[in-house]
Amino acid sequence: MSNSADFPQGPVRRTFRHPVRVLTASVFALAGLIFVTSANTAKGTNIRTDSSLLKLSDLIQQRSEKNAGLDGSNASVREDIDALAQRDDGSTKAEDVKLKALERTAGTKKLSGRAVAVTLDDAPPNATANPGYPDPQPNDLVIHQQDLQAVVNALWQGGARGIQVMDQRLISTSAVRCVGNTLILQGRVYSPPYKITAVGDPDRLKKALDDSSSIRNYLLYVKAYGLGWKVDEHEAVTLPGYSGTVDLHYAKPVK
Repeated sequence: MSNSADFPQGPVRRTFRHPVRVLTASVFALAGLIFVTSANTAKGTNIRTDSSLLKLSDLIQQRSEKNAGLDGSNASVREDIDALAQRDDGSTKAEDVKLKALERTAGTKKLSGRAVAVTLDDAPPNATANPGYPDPQPNDLVIHQQDLQAVVNALWQGGARGIQVMDQRLISTSAVRCVGNTLILQGRVYSPPYKITAVGDPDRLKKALDDSSSIRNYLLYVKAYGLGWKVDEHEAVTLPGYSGTVDLHYAKPVK
């Protein structure tokens, strides 16, 4: 099959369409940043060495490391609470069985089994188009939020019993978000390559990946520009239990 058949009019751009109100807010935010920067410059601040501008990434990384430490402390405390609760909670055997099933579904306990791991990566530095494909735009050479979300959605669709992104277990309130070329997940920051691991039937999981139209579109970029894509099957993998907070901050249950 020829390249022109794969890319009849070039690859579909993997970009977002934002509402007008979001664009308006962005314009005002950008204007505010320009005013602040101009004011600092007028005061004699060297914008090339201003720590408030140049060290933002360092601050984000520090906060990410702090959150990782807090996650570990939270997990240790949770284990102590669980141990105390199991001593004499007054529940029946049937209730204990139901509770354990809910814990597995919630993702707060370790999960072991056969698994599939998917790794995505940006294109190599100075990547160019392979013969027969149009020249790439900057957005064509990096992993986007929708690429990661497409893999996660496909794995859930394929019957995954649990999913881990990088070193964190996903739960019902987890959100996969990208800012620039970095992933922000549950207060932690990650850079590519991104690894997503799912425990479940490997055949079903791989079929779900193959059936995803979003992933098929991503694979066009893999072929055209060298974006990273790797699928591995594992006979035995243990996913960690989710160790962060389970409280809802931006939603409330309906009574």
